[in-house]
Amino acid sequence: MAKLEWDKAGTHTYENGVDHGVLYVANEDGSGYGKGVAWNGLTSVTESPSGADVTALYADNIKYLSLQAAEDFGATIECYTYPEEFEECDGTKELGGDVKGVTITQQPRKKFALCYRTKVGNDINQDAGYKIHIIYGCLAAPSERAYESINDSPDAITFSYEISTTPVEVTGFKPTAHLEIDTTKFAESNKAKLQKIEDALYGTSDKEPMVLTPDEIVNILKAAA
Repeated sequence: MAKLEWDKAGTHTYENGVDHGVLYVANEDGSGYGKGVAWNGLTSVTESPSGADVTALYADNIKYLSLQAAEDFGATIECYTYPEEFEECDGTKELGGDVKGVTITQQPRKKFALCYRTKVGNDINQDAGYKIHIIYGCLAAPSERAYESINDSPDAITFSYEISTTPVEVTGFKPTAHLEIDTTKFAESNKAKLQKIEDALYGTSDKEPMVLTPDEIVNILKAAA
């Protein structure tokens, strides 16, 4: 057996930043999601799992067993701006048909999926790689907007959205609403498969960007090179 070692070079890893945000709005007929659009101005995504509480059961004056509740996944999205396609996810609708510019709020909110990246670094290389995150079955809750007078320290309004989720099926596992792809763990021989996943998520010159389900990602990874 190998002896444990601490603080080896390259093991001081950390994660920071958020970029490459992509929005995929759900189709009207419930058949998945439409093509992705770039989300510019994304400043943070705070992942907020909840639930999984443990309930202790007692019998014969001792702890009999512990039951764990289901886990739920939520998030908070903060941004300076959002894609026009997100308006229907925020309950906003155009009134003018072909004439844009007049909208109303408090309308039914569409579901969506969200994809974004976070950087992974270590004590040797700040750009060791990145993680691709995909959140499925998102539904945005109403959020407040504070408009303030411009003064000698002007700032841009930050939009904030609380997100609840509905998990999707994953073959052989419990349903999930959140998937991560850690590029630092991909061997060089699998980089072509990673590129195929990114081409699907971000699009190419001849292919629209589309969100992939967990099973579709697994199928790409299992396919012969």
